[in-house]
Amino acid sequence: MPLYEYQCEDCGRRFEVRQKFSDAPVSECVQCGGRARKMVSRGAFTLKGGGWYDQGYSQAASCSAASSGSEACASCPAAKAANG
Repeated sequence: MPLYEYQCEDCGRRFEVRQKFSDAPVSECVQCGGRARKMVSRGAFTLKGGGWYDQGYSQAASCSAASSGSEACASCPAAKAANG
C-alpha cells in the first residue's frame, strides 16, 4: 500500500498515512483535528542489487563507443568525459 504525506493547515504538523488507492484522502489532522491536505512528495522507489541499471543504464556505466570516439554515443556522459 502507498504511503501518503499530509500537512495540517492549523498546527503545521506533517504526518504520513498508509492507504489503499481506493481510500478517501484524510481530511483531519491526527494531532489537533484541524484540516489536513495531501502533500506532493517524492516516492520511495529504490533499485536494489545489480541488473539493467547497474549494467548499462546508469551514468557510471562505461560506454564502448566512448573509447572509440564513435558519433553514436555523443550524448552519453561517459563519451563526453572521454572526448573532453
